[in-house]
Amino acid sequence: MNVSGKTVWITGASSGIGEALAYALSRRGARLILSARREERLRAVREACARPEAHHVVPLDLADPASLTGAAARVSETIGPVDVLVNNGGVSQRALVEAVDVDVIRRIMEVNFFGAVALTKAVLPSMLERGAGRVVVVSSLVGKFSTPRRSAYAASKHALHGFFDALRAEVWDRGVRVTLVCPGYVRTEISRNALAADGATHGRMDAGQKKGIAPERCAEAIIRAVEKERDEVLVGGKETLAVYVKRFFPGLFNRMIRRVKVT
Repeated sequence: MNVSGKTVWITGASSGIGEALAYALSRRGARLILSARREERLRAVREACARPEAHHVVPLDLADPASLTGAAARVSETIGPVDVLVNNGGVSQRALVEAVDVDVIRRIMEVNFFGAVALTKAVLPSMLERGAGRVVVVSSLVGKFSTPRRSAYAASKHALHGFFDALRAEVWDRGVRVTLVCPGYVRTEISRNALAADGATHGRMDAGQKKGIAPERCAEAIIRAVEKERDEVLVGGKETLAVYVKRFFPGLFNRMIRRVKVT
């Protein structure tokens, strides 16, 4: 797929990986729909893109999936069909299972899983009707395994894999493709914005996050995966090796993950 001239809808576009994707895709000639909760910040991102007049700001709250169908309908009416949907918006977690409120777990699942599902289902009929389109889901390495203090976050990412792997198999012969992206450590604000046990903001940059790859590098890897029509891609440093340790040496992985220092 050549992204030039394509309409790409990015959620979580106000910062981090989503913001980096906006800049990289705009330089390649894509027309963007930028979504997140912070409209003012989205407008700043649009102005920093190449050809800002070609792009659109559509504020969204993924925690309110009932509103996403209406947003997709407005996009279809005023902007046109979406060629690529990038489900990037999400929230992380820093809390022990024994301490975390169930309401916090529900909120994480609502944003990370149900928000992505609802928006995809709203955009999918148009893609199927045209026999073309790609759904990109920014998951995480913890969509492949779990670590301490990330229980609900890992659960939401595992759920994305289960849902979108099924979607890929269902629509492959109808022209729609699905790409799952599993980033490791990326230098974004995800750890600062993560939810603590009571729903408060974690407020700290994790050590692993500080040493992670730049969001621009992650964005380039995602675009390459789209261009090469990859089904799934791991993005990051040596932490990506944990996926293979988990797969081939599960006992070793379980011993390692019990000892890993996480905040």
